[in-house]
Amino acid sequence: MIPKDLSQYTKLFTEYTELRVQENRSVSIALVNGDVMGNDRSATSGVSARTYRNGLWGFASNPIISNGTISEVISSATRNARFLDGRLNRQSEVLPCIPGTISRDFSAEGAGKTQKELISFLRELDARITEKYERITSRTIAMQQLDMEKTLLTSDGASAHSLIPRSIVYILLNTEHDGDPVELHDVYDGLGQFEDVFTTPDVMYAQLDEQYEHLMKKAEGVHPDAGMKDCILDADLAGILSHEAIGHTVEADIVKGGSIAGDYLGKQVASPLVTLVDFANTCMGETCPVPVFVDDEGTLASDAVLIEDGVLKRFLHNKETAPQYDDEPAGNARAFRFSDEPIIRMRNTAILPGDSRLEDMIGSIDDGYYLMKSSNGQADSTSEFMFGVVQGYEIKGGKIERGLRDTTISGVAFDMLKTITAISDEMKWTGAGMCGKKQPIPVGMGGPAIKCRVNIGGK
Repeated sequence: MIPKDLSQYTKLFTEYTELRVQENRSVSIALVNGDVMGNDRSATSGVSARTYRNGLWGFASNPIISNGTISEVISSATRNARFLDGRLNRQSEVLPCIPGTISRDFSAEGAGKTQKELISFLRELDARITEKYERITSRTIAMQQLDMEKTLLTSDGASAHSLIPRSIVYILLNTEHDGDPVELHDVYDGLGQFEDVFTTPDVMYAQLDEQYEHLMKKAEGVHPDAGMKDCILDADLAGILSHEAIGHTVEADIVKGGSIAGDYLGKQVASPLVTLVDFANTCMGETCPVPVFVDDEGTLASDAVLIEDGVLKRFLHNKETAPQYDDEPAGNARAFRFSDEPIIRMRNTAILPGDSRLEDMIGSIDDGYYLMKSSNGQADSTSEFMFGVVQGYEIKGGKIERGLRDTTISGVAFDMLKTITAISDEMKWTGAGMCGKKQPIPVGMGGPAIKCRVNIGGK
């Protein structure tokens, strides 16, 4: 456990200062065909401080948490800022001040499951797979739990302590069809420690049955016809599109680096049906998968409406970039490890639900595809994207038909968003994502299903 009160160190703050003590605790276990291939439990902790002087930052960190090291880290960060200030002529900017004061702990009561108990849990899932699903040729089951605990104090009045855990079970099933290997993975996740999210193995049985059924249809499926097609992207793909192809392009540091979004502020970039939000901690009355209440600069977190009724409204900021765009920060400065400086990051990014029923959206397509799950993908600062699709179906005459083999979708997101003609009324989230911008960070992605035109790959 880390200290929850850092107020005694305010007397050491001689410049604008952020003091953070943090511990990341992780557990990971992997079974391959019933054999334990990975079994790890680790913790990384330490203290960092960041100071600001005349437009320049000083940063220092130490993996030892003690009164002496905390004091020395503050002193080192202050010296670093002053050293840079003495050698670089920067114009001073006043940082915006929206300090937050919170204490939020999402951990479970008690000691939690042991490694042995977690392995037993995964073995029960493995046993069900081998006993019930006859056509499985191999399987991989893995779990991860990450607890991020932080205490933050800033010289402008922010004071926060949070413990945000997330738990994930990853299952990969393999089969064969006419001698060809076919695989399908799924990720089961939730906010909380493992015993909160996965009380007993049987809570996953219904989803496992669905995953196996989709695998069998995929194995007997076809490759799509390549080209621009009417498609429905389910929440998983709509979420990764919102994050990778839109969210990154509107991060202010990437905008400053030349993102195409810099030319689009205040302009129509999507169908009027589209409103896209980076949620801080709550969406439609429910806690988001990765709740952020106060960011790592001490800013009180609030929702950032990026696109409203199809118009690009704002960028994502930290304290330094917000004044440069005549805006206010919304709590998007996040750091993964104690030794990382906060940078502009998303939190929980999604398109808002519409008023269409998914069944009606499918029924409106004569010849197209229903695309459900992605594997991986990439996008660049032009919003051009390519994502792998590992689960989907044909739509013929308004009805779901044959399953699809692995394929891809690609395009320019700001063009594709303009083709959206329907958005479903359901909202789905996943908190299993790890965004890799400079440093990894947990993110939430999701949304409704969207009907659009997109370029799909063939065989």
